[in-house]
Amino acid sequence: MKPVLSSETTRREFLRAGVLGVAGLNLGLAACCCAGEQGQGRKIPVGLQLYSLREQCKTDLPGMLAAVSRIGYKGVEFAGYHGRNAAQLRKLLDDNGLVACGTHTAYETVLDDKLKETVEFNRILGNKFLIVPWMEGKSKQEWLDKARLFNEISDKVKADGMFVGYHAHAHDFQKFDGVSAWDLFFGNTKPEVIMQLDTGNCRDGGADPLTVLKQYPGRARSIHVKASGGGPDAVIGEDKLNWPEIFAFCEMQGGTQWYVIEHESGTNPLEAVKRSFEALRKMGRV
Repeated sequence: MKPVLSSETTRREFLRAGVLGVAGLNLGLAACCCAGEQGQGRKIPVGLQLYSLREQCKTDLPGMLAAVSRIGYKGVEFAGYHGRNAAQLRKLLDDNGLVACGTHTAYETVLDDKLKETVEFNRILGNKFLIVPWMEGKSKQEWLDKARLFNEISDKVKADGMFVGYHAHAHDFQKFDGVSAWDLFFGNTKPEVIMQLDTGNCRDGGADPLTVLKQYPGRARSIHVKASGGGPDAVIGEDKLNWPEIFAFCEMQGGTQWYVIEHESGTNPLEAVKRSFEALRKMGRV
């Protein structure tokens, strides 16, 4: 997923967990050793990042939400609002039995002069996860400054029952003085700041998603479930990621509240998100 430039554009245009009890830790480790459904823990609802259907949503958002609901998704994560206000979007969600499991909202929309407006929009929408999809930093200090800023924003939205977070891209795993931008940021933010790992982008950046998840237990309240290494039409399970262990960790120790499927490329986007959902069903995750 590329940067959001504003809340009205397309996305390209547009704690740490508490100490685990011994029994819980053993259960989690056992789950990770079981490759497949044997390692399954609690059911986690599945949402769709609407960027997956970006062109279709531009012309027929109501139709796409209806189609997503029929497939079986429980929620959607917005990447732009296609000219609609929060009340209109909320009605579309309600009409289709969906909830907002997140919004990808531009960096500037969570800064002081826009934060109140952003919070109110998402309150009406029924969304509590304010995820910034793209940031850049050219130095270690820039990433540390962003970490401090997100700690402050996290405190400001807490009273509204909301959380601010950041979404992974490949460049987030480049290193400054031997430490990745990802670690500079999440190693210095509060547990309440959501780590929205994107499994595909993480691998594309040269990091291992499971290793990153284990380094920050409890932080991935929302995780982008994206295939990597199988070609543009490959969906989950047709790629090179270790899905059984990723799912086992999220369900046993990761504190994950939403699996959010994203499929950015391919020849038939709606069919791809349907195949992605069915892949999770076959793995016992739906």
